[in-house]
Amino acid sequence: MSEEPTTGRAVELRHLRAFLAVADELNITRAAARLRLTQPAVSRTLAALERHLGVRLVDRSTHHLALTPDGVAFRDKAATAVAAFDEALDPGRLRTWPLRLGHAWSAFGPYTTPLLRTWQERFPGTPLELLRTAGLTRGEVDAALLRGPVDAPGLVTEVLFAEVRVAAVTADGPLAARTSLEPADLADGPVVLNTVSGTTTVDLWPPHARPAATLTVGNTDDWLTAIAAGRGSGVSTASTADLHPHAGVAYVPLVDAPAVPVLLARRDGPGHPALPELAALAREIVARHSAHQAPARGGRTGPGDGATWPRGR
Repeated sequence: MSEEPTTGRAVELRHLRAFLAVADELNITRAAARLRLTQPAVSRTLAALERHLGVRLVDRSTHHLALTPDGVAFRDKAATAVAAFDEALDPGRLRTWPLRLGHAWSAFGPYTTPLLRTWQERFPGTPLELLRTAGLTRGEVDAALLRGPVDAPGLVTEVLFAEVRVAAVTADGPLAARTSLEPADLADGPVVLNTVSGTTTVDLWPPHARPAATLTVGNTDDWLTAIAAGRGSGVSTASTADLHPHAGVAYVPLVDAPAVPVLLARRDGPGHPALPELAALAREIVARHSAHQAPARGGRTGPGDGATWPRGR
């Protein structure tokens, strides 16, 4: 098969893979090495895709390649299509269609185990896979549990409950002995911010009372390590205290801080046929456990109202 598509030829999967490689690498040479093709072949394939779509996906006017606005918008669509194709041809999944539920951290909080166990009991033919990734728009998962406001285009979200916040402080430090803390109590020293998957920013504090200093990290493990080492304090949600205990970190209820909504999100469009059942079960689990269990550590949580998901398969 020729590497260069003929004029008018339909777009093939290789066109999407070539575009995604270029979008990831922002370099034709590295993209070609990744695809094991020649540089001219990748350039021609990308150009053919752009001709078919009638838009420019990559800006080649500078020394460094960059995606155009159309390229940014098309990237998620291309990634979703490629992921769906690879999923369909996975030999290990031909007889089942797993429902992939992503999360960045802390999953479904105190409701994680009840959700997984009840799903297994009711829908044994549809495995529910809980994955540590938030790649919903890239097609890596079918739905995702997210925290905080979400404004990504093309997503439908439903608020399931709200989590109160806790302060995470060094276990042998003076703040660990307190029964509760306020954001102002943390502002005198450095505050550790997880800028990738965390929900706390300096906007939690009023402009005139922002933390004296901040330390940014990229994941929950580094966040905990920095706090345990005495490099600063942190703020998270109540489920973090339950699901991420650390010998060097003490969690203290944080008062006068807004709760964090926990959302179930899916792409706006056709998706896994079991998504309505997942949303319904998540709502049921929250309502059941909120009514019969003691409040979660650090404060109460409860079901929330949100978008109506389609029902039925």
